[in-house]
Amino acid sequence: MTQPEKLLRELIALPSVNPAFLPAGDARAGEKRVADFLATTAGRAGLDVDLHKVLPGRSNFLARLTPSGTTTKRVVLAPHMDTVPPVSNEQLNPIRDNDRLFGRGACDTKGSVAAMLSALMLLAREKNRPKNTEIVFVGLIDEENAQAGSRAFAASGFKADLAIVGEPTRNQIVTAHKGSLWLQFETRGKAAHGARPDLGVNAVHEMARIVDVLQSDYAKMLRGKKHRLLGHPTISVGSINGGTQPNIVPAKCVASADRRLLPGETQASVFAEIQALLRKRGLQTTIGCAKNPGLPMEANLRLPLVQQFLKSAKQAKPAGVDYFCDASVLAHGGIPSVVFGPGDIAQAHTSNEWISIRSLNQATEMLLNFLRSLA
Repeated sequence: MTQPEKLLRELIALPSVNPAFLPAGDARAGEKRVADFLATTAGRAGLDVDLHKVLPGRSNFLARLTPSGTTTKRVVLAPHMDTVPPVSNEQLNPIRDNDRLFGRGACDTKGSVAAMLSALMLLAREKNRPKNTEIVFVGLIDEENAQAGSRAFAASGFKADLAIVGEPTRNQIVTAHKGSLWLQFETRGKAAHGARPDLGVNAVHEMARIVDVLQSDYAKMLRGKKHRLLGHPTISVGSINGGTQPNIVPAKCVASADRRLLPGETQASVFAEIQALLRKRGLQTTIGCAKNPGLPMEANLRLPLVQQFLKSAKQAKPAGVDYFCDASVLAHGGIPSVVFGPGDIAQAHTSNEWISIRSLNQATEMLLNFLRSLA
């Protein structure tokens, strides 16, 4: 059994479910068990370890490999430690079937944690560590909910020349990803008795017309926008709620939608284009956000370390992904970022989540080769 597989098995067995998805007091909640385990493991490998409190009982974990000379550059390895809930506690028992290792978090993203920390610990044991580049592993909390870990890390003023954010990219270096905007629409009407609907104004009917415009005309308009790595932006109405009972004309209706952003798009620009389209159709609604916007991210391909990573990985062209992750938070906080890790996003959050051991070992080797190439 390779070191990355052994480490991943131990991580899967330690529940680190994001507390946002569990009842209060659930024993599986929080990243503390994983952070403490990583601190012990990294400390034994000779790395300098630290815990940075973000929320009560929840801390980012840091492990540093200091250079042999003066620090002139810094590279960050940044996977997240939290997971979504397991479908049952059986998912906390890692099981291997041929090349596949099953378990909650196997690919999202304890696989990245195992590959990144293994690469750093292997480098720490070698005589020729980088002379002028500090390498910092940062295990982040709360990626699956509100990104409190990456937001706190970025806000701390930490400076680095490149962050490699761990996500299941099938070991492709991703230099761009879409943003995520959770829109909330509200229509107002006038309540009336169901026997005299003519005396009221039906807010649900108004919202139904708005949803139709969003899913048809607006979606078609978005397909006209293109990005070379990310394709076009999208919108998907995910929920609608209005009225109280059949014999009352509903006075209020609320709907929510997921809008995926391309680089260059903002919350303000999205609000403006939707409002303009609805006005043309004679429709009225208020628009807000259900949670903090996740901005799109695109790395500067001319940055030397980005080029060096691509060259080290023998990857001719950069890649893009549809999902949002911590790379956006770090990039907009001033740390140039890319996304990289073993596994496939298609397995993330599933009832039989798994990762290829071959992919895990390959990611470790690719990261180690890149870290060895640093000056």
